[in-house]
Amino acid sequence: MNKEDKFVITISRQFGTGGHEIGVELARRLDVKLLDKQILNEMARKYKVVEEAVEKIEARNPLWRDDFTDFYRQYMAGAEYNGQEQDQTSHQLFEAQAHAIKKIAREESCVIIGRCGFHIFKDHPNCLKIFIHADDDCRKRRIGRKYDIPESDAGAMIVDNDYSRELYTKTFTGSEWQDARNYDLSINVKKFGVNGAVDFIMQCIE
Repeated sequence: MNKEDKFVITISRQFGTGGHEIGVELARRLDVKLLDKQILNEMARKYKVVEEAVEKIEARNPLWRDDFTDFYRQYMAGAEYNGQEQDQTSHQLFEAQAHAIKKIAREESCVIIGRCGFHIFKDHPNCLKIFIHADDDCRKRRIGRKYDIPESDAGAMIVDNDYSRELYTKTFTGSEWQDARNYDLSINVKKFGVNGAVDFIMQCIE
């Protein structure tokens, strides 16, 4: 990746690895825009192609923008719409969000957290695609400290969130979320810690 030209860094991460914090710090050090769910979901709302779909979904779940992955799981589990409409509507939202991401990336360098960025920019000539992972014990400890919960509850959160991310990725890209072939760089955060992982990524970029 050449940081002298417009570039894109995508970060996919297992739940509880600190992947979001890594993305935030990378964007800060590189002085580029950070694209996470808040920005992208608000951008997606502006596209006419999903206006009607958004109204339908918000009527059932007004907080869907808080987490697009949770929205997808809840929406697909709902019984109000038939399967065809669910599939069509959720794909419209994903495509609108992808369009918003690409539009921003054409204008400036950015770090993208989640949102299947590795797939959206798979053919981008100046993109670094990163996957952040760690073993379950490491993640349980981190989640337990962060949310002040027992490690047993943290383990349940790991299972639920990893499943959501796997489902989201498989549904919209046809790819396996944890397949190393999707990424340029895979980092075990247990070996580095969050700041150490950022240091290592910066060294790779340099």
